[in-house]
Amino acid sequence: MAIRDILIWPDPRLMKLSKPVELQDGKPPDDVKTLIKDMFLTMYDAEGIGLAAPQLGVLQRVVVLDIRAYEREQADGKVEVPSGETPIALINPVFSEKSGKLEWEEGCLSVPGETGMVTRAAKCRVDYVDVDGLPQFIEAEGLKAVALQHECDHLEGKLFVDYLSPLKKGVIKRKMLRLIERNADEAAE
Repeated sequence: MAIRDILIWPDPRLMKLSKPVELQDGKPPDDVKTLIKDMFLTMYDAEGIGLAAPQLGVLQRVVVLDIRAYEREQADGKVEVPSGETPIALINPVFSEKSGKLEWEEGCLSVPGETGMVTRAAKCRVDYVDVDGLPQFIEAEGLKAVALQHECDHLEGKLFVDYLSPLKKGVIKRKMLRLIERNADEAAE
């Protein structure tokens, strides 16, 4: 298990379509199980609540999510995530239902330090395969629905910045290019 580097947008690998995981005897292969462990480690290290395999340069349909640590500042204080939430890994997720609308200020580990308001479905159902190869589904609303849609967008080569105005997207892109350049300069030293 290892913490991996997270790609920074506009890395072209983030805009590619991911391929479904091919199950072997009905189960995910060992390399996918290792990938999932690495994804959780990487996500926790970066203090995120979700991560998709393409963010690590792996074009497979795998997502991890753990919204337990999330707190959102409100005028009246912090909003806590409901108890009972657990970390989850989704292999080959597919939305079978979406309804309502919800606007949320999103950020992304591949676009560090930047956020933008995105409108998503308020409720959704996602069908997927778990790490044991068993078919599962999640019905989610609120933050969990937003996070599932955000992470699954990565599997389609889409990021939250794609929902923003061209002006805001351009400003963020310039900031990310400067960040990539600074990181390269520091690595060269």
